[in-house]
Formats: sequence, structure tokens, C-alpha cells
Amino acid sequence: MAKRPRLQHVSVPRPAGAEARARSFYGDILGLEEIPVPKSLDGRNLVWFRIGENTELHTFPEENTAPNSGRHLCIEVDDLEGMRRKLVAAGYEPWDSAAIPGRPRFFCHDPFHNQIEFTTIEGDYLELQ
Repeated sequence: MAKRPRLQHVSVPRPAGAEARARSFYGDILGLEEIPVPKSLDGRNLVWFRIGENTELHTFPEENTAPNSGRHLCIEVDDLEGMRRKLVAAGYEPWDSAAIPGRPRFFCHDPFHNQIEFTTIEGDYLELQ
């Protein structure tokens, strides 16, 4: 039986030359492991991270980011409040949104105005409604 489709990576834009800021936010603050970019993509100023067991986060240079867009990625973390504290300590401003039963969450922008949702899965929201 064939496997179901699954998410392999998410790509988020950042300004050209902001590789160090991407490494600081995604690597140092969020704790993601940086992974090598394929040699065939050398020269494109990409920075990639492992996020989960088989999923990757790719950052790429683009000047036209959309700070007010609802587009976002969601990262599941074990310690939601601990992540909020780390972001606040680093100067970021997380905010709350509509509650989802069994999925406490908050949002935060990365340094490039990409919106990220952080959550912890505590139960099936359909059973908790």
C-alpha cells in the first residue's frame, strides 16, 4: 500500500543577506538543527533546517515578504510557555489568537515578518468541543 502524501518541507522568505539572522532565530532561539543545502543549489543563499523527523524548513532570499498575510507555518513544541518565554527574552512579541480545544497556541513573527504558530497537542479538538 502506498504511503499517504506528507509534508517534506516548508519554505519561508527572508531578505537577501540575512542568513545570520535566520540562523539566530531558527537555530539558536527555536533550537532547530541546520542541515546542509545540496551543492547543486550553492550560490542561492539558502539556509535549511531540520524540523521534526523527516521535515525541513528552508529559508530563501526574497524582498517582497507580506507582513500582514495570514499565511503561516505551525511548529509543535513540548513546552509552549517555555518557547514563549524564549521568544520574549529574545525581543519578539508573541500574541494569542482564538483558542482551539486541546491545542493551546500562540503566534509570533520571525525576524522577516513570517508568521509562525506554536502549539502543543493535548487532545483531539473534535472530542473536546
